[in-house]
Amino acid sequence: MITAVLFDVQGTATDFHTTVTEACGSVLGAAPTEAGWGGFVNAWRALYFEALTDLAGHDGDWISVHSVYRTALDELLHEHRLEATDDQREQLARSWQRLEPWPDVIDGVRALNEHAITATLSNADVSAVVGIARHSRIPWTVLLAAEMFGTFKPDPRVYLGAARYLGVPPREILMVASHKYDLHAARSLGFRTAFVARPDEHGPGAEVDVAPEAVFDANVTSFGELADWVASNR
Repeated sequence: MITAVLFDVQGTATDFHTTVTEACGSVLGAAPTEAGWGGFVNAWRALYFEALTDLAGHDGDWISVHSVYRTALDELLHEHRLEATDDQREQLARSWQRLEPWPDVIDGVRALNEHAITATLSNADVSAVVGIARHSRIPWTVLLAAEMFGTFKPDPRVYLGAARYLGVPPREILMVASHKYDLHAARSLGFRTAFVARPDEHGPGAEVDVAPEAVFDANVTSFGELADWVASNR
């Protein structure tokens, strides 16, 4: 039985790469390298993941994801010797709150709402998740974020905290992500899992792991396909 479906947001439900790449061009103009702004954005996101991996499991004061984005951006701008005002840096750091949904997402979540509670479970700050949901108009039932649990995925406290807030046992919750580390962490805690392949997550032609894995309950290529799977596996 699937009572609730949890979604990773950045990359899984939304196209961060296109949105932020376009923002870089709009704010800063011509790209500094042959890889273009797309390569810059991938390097930026890699620094973000590295920082969150180091922070996962920490027990200190909350470190906002916005500050992580901004610090990583400052490092990259310095590395490429690019000039940008504080206002421009803030515009770029906040572009992560205006992510566009993948084409299949809105209708897919709407269909899933007919069968289960739908909720975000993002490493982004609560304010960022609210901003993304408002901008994208994805019709999730509930908005949850790592900030509510004081740590980051894949820390078990995030997944188990979400289950507690929803009042649903892990065995009745489907965790959905395009990132396998997220799914393996949830699966180890008794959650059901669905892998969504997003081959363009890092831009056209980038190397992305989209291979299905038998350990996941479902392997799909769209939220519409996921909705059909949930409907037939309730």
